[in-house]
Formats: sequence, structure tokens, C-alpha cells
Amino acid sequence: MAPLAPSGVRPKIVIVGAGFGGLSAAKALAKAPADVTVIDQHNYHLFQPLLYQVATAGLSPADIASPIRSVLARQANTTVLLAEVSGIDIERKQAIAEDRRIDYDFLILATGARHAYFGHDDWARHAPGLKRIDDATYIRRRILLAFEKAESEADPARRRALLNFVVVGGGPTGVEMAGAIAELARKALKSDFRTIDPASARILLVEAAPRRLTPFDPRLSEAARQSLERLGVEVRLGAPVTDCDECGVAIGAERIEAETIIWGAGVMASAADLWLRAKTDAAGRVEVQADLSLPGHPEIFVIGDTALVKSSDGKPLPGIAPVAKQQGAYVARLLIDRISGRARAPFHYRDFGILATIGRKHAVVEIGPIRLSGYFAWLLWCFAHIYFLIGFRNRLAVVLNWAWNYFTFQQGTRLITGITGSRMTQLDEAMPPLEASPAGTKSDNPS
Repeated sequence: MAPLAPSGVRPKIVIVGAGFGGLSAAKALAKAPADVTVIDQHNYHLFQPLLYQVATAGLSPADIASPIRSVLARQANTTVLLAEVSGIDIERKQAIAEDRRIDYDFLILATGARHAYFGHDDWARHAPGLKRIDDATYIRRRILLAFEKAESEADPARRRALLNFVVVGGGPTGVEMAGAIAELARKALKSDFRTIDPASARILLVEAAPRRLTPFDPRLSEAARQSLERLGVEVRLGAPVTDCDECGVAIGAERIEAETIIWGAGVMASAADLWLRAKTDAAGRVEVQADLSLPGHPEIFVIGDTALVKSSDGKPLPGIAPVAKQQGAYVARLLIDRISGRARAPFHYRDFGILATIGRKHAVVEIGPIRLSGYFAWLLWCFAHIYFLIGFRNRLAVVLNWAWNYFTFQQGTRLITGITGSRMTQLDEAMPPLEASPAGTKSDNPS
């Protein structure tokens, strides 16, 4: 058991990252006899599973983000700091946040994940991933600008390249993004242009594995493929990208000219392993003990995408929201028990299933032995996402606003910001720098 603070002094608990895991831990510590400090490099908690809707002009950033201070405003024992953590001084028990050192008795690291380009980090400039609001608004800008530029482009070959969209990666992020771009082109933009037909856009989903959505049952993967193709998405399987530049991608020996490339092929854990000098797996996830603590340091806990935690069958738990939320709540309860002198059993993940959506009327859901696809599965996907919008204003208001925008395509989010005038031809100038995702945010979908 970790040593507590001196007698009469409230223990200091520092949480780095206010994503699903970090925020769940903070909320569960609301009444703990301890002083809690939450540190994040952004002032908002991001519902990352819906980022693809922001990137395809389906929702605005405000629909999927909420200020951290507002979420935790009623917790008298909690302080929120806006800062970027750059290291951990294990010997002194301090988190290094810019020009400050924050003392801790217990530390919870929930620093999320970043894009993985498998040794080709130079591709990041040409194929942005989707982890931050800045990523989503940048991708939205690229997508909408591609249609705008095609409208005034006289060269047919150049126009074709502008209307080619390549999504790399057949996981939930890639599948959802490809389907959303297809609906944007064929529905939301169908009456907006005079020279081009947005429906003529070619959306290509490229996956190196033999099937998309590999965590799902093969029958659901096939159902997803059929739904994507009905939307007009061209699916390439067993086709790894071998090169990528500002003009397109190479898939084996085939070259596809495309000005908009979106990366959804993989993630790496944040740099927390470097801070801790800890043992990790190939994806940079820190190996932790059964109670999610760092080996040899029972006062340090690592959760969410940053942690390597295995299920009963020996496979690593996926980087999804329920895993992070359950881990955050578990560590909070464990700390409360420790402060009170009690013990707690090891962490056990309760699997609620996985799901992904393809457009506005189709999804695939796998919950234990239950396999669903189609419209009913899509309704379950909707309810699951609304359920996880905890802390986001009034839930009913969110539902009504989101439903109206989502079903009618009438939202005012098809705005091109950040580039105007002569800079319209310089898409990459506005690209946000490559970095780790916001501390504590999650990859892929919420369940």
C-alpha cells in the first residue's frame, strides 16, 4: 500500500488528462478526503468519438466539447489547471507542468493517444489524423475547400484529384469517416454547386488487413462493407499504403491522385512512458499491475489508452471510452479505500460490447453473443453516444439539437475558417502541428 500524506494533511491526488478516464476519476473523487488537481492542455473535455461528424460538417465543435471547469465546478476539493505536462519527477513526486511543479501523493496518468504512422511520420502533413478539435476543423476545411476549388477548376484531371478522397484505415474511425464524407457529398452538398456534381466524388477506404472492422464478427464486417458500398464508398482490403504525398497515395503499385487524405490507421500511446521510464508494448502503452499501478510505484496509476491492461483471454483491452471510464472510476475508489486503510480487489473490465456507424441509418453492434446490423443497430449507436455525453449541458437539449442537425443537414457548420482569399490554394499552411492527442482523450468509438 502506498504511503499516505503525513498525519492531519489531506493527500494530494494529481490527475493528468481530462478525457474519459481522467474525468471519470475526478468525478468519482468528488467527496474523497483529499485535494484533487486535474491538469489538461486544453480547457475542455472532448467527446472524441463524434469528432468525425465535426470533420464532415455534421456537428459544430461546441456540440461535442464541454469546459472542464464547468463539469467539475461543484467539486470543492478539485482544482483545474490549464497546462501542458512535460514530465514526471518520480523521486520528488512532482508533475512538471510548464513552469510549475505540482506535488502529489498519488498520480493518475490518463494522457490518451496520438497518431501512429508506422515509421512514416512525414506522411502526417499530407494525411492528418483525427484526435483533436483542431484536427477536425482542419480536415473539414480541406474537404470543403476541395469542393470549392473543383467548382472553379477547368482542368478535368485536376478536378478529378480534388474530388478524390482517400481514408486510410478500416477501423471504426475510418469507416465512420468514409461514410460521413459520402453522405456529405451526396446529400448535404448536392444543391450547393453549379459546375460540379458533388455526388461524383470518389471516396476510397483503404485497409491493409483482409477485412475492415477487424475487432467485429466477420459477418458484421461484411455488413459494414455492403453499407459503405451502398453509400458509394470504394473499399480496398489487403491494400497497405506504400507512399503518401501532397498529391495522392500509392497503394502497392497503383497511384491515386487525391488532394484530401485522412489517416485513421493506428494510434500510439502518449509520451507518458518516457516520463516514467517504464516498460511498454509496441504501441507505447505502459505495462501496469492488476490494480493499474506502475510496477514499483504504487502511488502512480496509468489508465486509458496510455495503459497496457489485458483481459481474461490475454488480449489487451481496446482503446475505447468504457475501458477508460471504468479504469478511472476504479482507481478513484481504490484511492478512497487506501486513504481509509482498506484494500480493493484488482481491476476487472466489464465488457458492454463494441459498435460503429456507417452513415445516418446503418450501424453494426456486437454485445457478447448478440450481433446486430442495420437501422436498429444504428438506433443503439445513437443512444450509446447520447448516454456518454455526461457533463454536456442538458442532455435533452443536446439530443434535440443534435437530432435536428443530423437528420436535416441544415446545420450551419459548413463553414470554411482559417483560410481566405489567395491562401485557398495553400491548404497545408493551416495544418495543425503533429502532436499527441489532448491528454486523456480516447480513440475510435465510445463503446
